[in-house]
Amino acid sequence: MNKDLLLKKLNDKTAVIGIVGLGYVGLPLSLRYSEVGYKVIGFDIDQKKVDILTNGQTYIEHIGAEGVARAVRSGFEPTTDLSRARDVDALILCVPTPLNKYREPDLSYVLNTVDALVPYLRSGQIISLESTTYPGTTEEELKPRIEGTGLTVGEDVFLVFSPEREDPGNAKFTTHSIPKVCGGTTPSCLQVGLALYGHVIDTVVPVSSTRAAELTKLLENIHRAVNIGLVNEMKIIADRMGIDIHEVIRAAATKPFGFVPYYPGPGLGGHCIPIDPFYLTWKAREYGLHTRFIELAGEINSTMPEWVVEKITEALNDREKPIRGSRILVLGIAYKKNVDDMRESPSVELMSLLQAKGARIAYSDPHVPSFPKMRRYSFDLKSVELTPKTLASFDVVLLATDHDIFDYESIETHAKLIVDTRGRYLGARSNVVKA
Repeated sequence: MNKDLLLKKLNDKTAVIGIVGLGYVGLPLSLRYSEVGYKVIGFDIDQKKVDILTNGQTYIEHIGAEGVARAVRSGFEPTTDLSRARDVDALILCVPTPLNKYREPDLSYVLNTVDALVPYLRSGQIISLESTTYPGTTEEELKPRIEGTGLTVGEDVFLVFSPEREDPGNAKFTTHSIPKVCGGTTPSCLQVGLALYGHVIDTVVPVSSTRAAELTKLLENIHRAVNIGLVNEMKIIADRMGIDIHEVIRAAATKPFGFVPYYPGPGLGGHCIPIDPFYLTWKAREYGLHTRFIELAGEINSTMPEWVVEKITEALNDREKPIRGSRILVLGIAYKKNVDDMRESPSVELMSLLQAKGARIAYSDPHVPSFPKMRRYSFDLKSVELTPKTLASFDVVLLATDHDIFDYESIETHAKLIVDTRGRYLGARSNVVKA
C-alpha cells in the first residue's frame, strides 16, 4: 500500500526528500533534512545558486558555508533539473508568493512550479506546500493539477499544507526548534505529513485541514501587522505631543501581563508581514466580507516611509536646508537588523522617495556590500564605510535599520543630523530627530 510504504521510508529515513526553492526557507530546511540523515535533492531555477551550493558555499549570510559543505558531503544535491522530481519520495514547495501591482495574490511561482513538476509525479509521493497563501489554495489549485495526472490524492499521492516559520538572523530559534503546523487534504495525507516533518522538527502541530493550516499562517502575520500598525499610529500621536514612543513602550512592557511590546519603524519589511494580510483580504471578498481592521493597519504601515520623509524634510528646513541637493546617508538597507535579507525593505522605499525629491543618496550596510538586483528598485551603489569624515560629510544620517554592528556613539558624535526611525537613541539629543 502506497501510504504504508511511504510511512516506512519516512520513518526509517530511507525516503529521498526534494526541496523546491533554495532560498531563506528552502535552504535551511534542506540542511536540516540532510543533518538528520535523509538524502536531499534541492531544486532551484537559478543555476548560479545551484553552483554555489554544489561547491559547498553559501549565498545567505546567516547560513554558514560549513553547514552547506557538510550537507553536500552527506549527499545533498542541488539541481535545476526538475525531472529529478521522479527520484524523490517527498516534494516540499518553498517558492515565493508575492503580490501583483494591484496588491492581489500572485500564485504564479507556485502554480508554474506545480505545472512543471506534474509530469514527474508518481504514486507513493507526498507533496507539501509551505508558501504562504490564502485558505483554499492547496485544495482548489494544487489538488486538481495533481489529480489531472490520474493519481488520486489520499490514496496514490498525499498532499499537505505546512506553512514555513523562519525568522532569519534569530539565534534563539532554528528550523528544528520552531513548532510546525501541518494540515492534510485527507486524514491519510495528514498522517504522512506528520511523518514527513516529525523527524526534523521538534514539535509538529496537526490541524484539521489544509485550509485551517493556511489561515493559521495568515493569522500569525496579520496579528503582527495589526499591532505594528497600532504602534505606528501611536508613534505619530506621541510625536505630536512631544513624547518619545519608545520610552512609553519600554515602560508599558514592564507590565507582566496583558501587554506585548511591538515597536514602530519606517515601514514593514520581509516576505511575510507586508504581504500576507492582503492574501486574506482578497479571499474574504469572495465571501462578501470587507476586512476593515486589516486594511486599516496596512494603510497605516504603508504610509510610514512618507511620514519619515516628511520628518527629514522638516528637520532640514529647521536647519535652513532644502531636501533637494542634500546628501543623505541611509544606515541599514536590510529589512531587519543583523541580516542581509532585502525583501520588501522599507529602507529601499525611503531611498526611492528621497531620490525622487532630489536628495543625493548613499547607504551603509555591512551586511549588504553592493545594492542587489531588485524587481522594483535599481540603485548603482555600494556600501559606504562609516568613518568620522564620512559621517560628517552628509547633511542627514538616516537610521533605517539598526544593525548591532554600527558604532552608535561614533555616529552621534560625528553626524550633523541623525533621523532615528528605530528608537536607538533615547532621550533628548541635540542632533537627533525621532521618526
